Amino acid sequence: MGALRTPREQWIEEGLRALAAGGVDAVRIEALAKALGVTKGGFYGYFADRDALMAGMLDTWERESVDDVIDQIERECDNPRDKVRLAGQLTFSSDRLLPIDLAIRDWARRDRTIAARLRRVDNQRFQLARDAISTFCDDPDEVEARALLAFCTAVGSHFLAADHPGTTRAQVIARAADIILALPHGNPGG
Repeated sequence: MGALRTPREQWIEEGLRALAAGGVDAVRIEALAKALGVTKGGFYGYFADRDALMAGMLDTWERESVDDVIDQIERECDNPRDKVRLAGQLTFSSDRLLPIDLAIRDWARRDRTIAARLRRVDNQRFQLARDAISTFCDDPDEVEARALLAFCTAVGSHFLAADHPGTTRAQVIARAADIILALPHGNPGG
């Protein structure tokens, strides 16, 4: 992200940074202006109000979480299993997207509109996993179960506090991915 950003993009970026660090209540125009080193008045040249900023932030998160991830995996991967792995890494291991995603999940617990938006994004992500898994597994029930396990591992691992004696969390997650993405018994292809 070395390119110069427009002031509007800077407000959105700073809003996403505040959201990731402190949740939805941390996204305050005055605090964002101070962090940007600008006056609060400049905000209103780009946004009608805080709600408009929040909508812009959600649009940016959705684009980066879905469209940009899909574009990158289509460019970098041919193997369906690699696509699922890369999508998970880009979204749920990313230093940028993960904290935003977790903050939006928390926000969605208290706001039905945000919950609906999160559902739309998660449905798109889930469909990506279904599509990839269905290329090597033809049982629809198993495809759905594997996609759910993949998603639960990716999201849930950030909320788990369990220890893994003799191994690391990263190793356990990698092994879980291997199991989820293994060829079904009797399937020689993939």
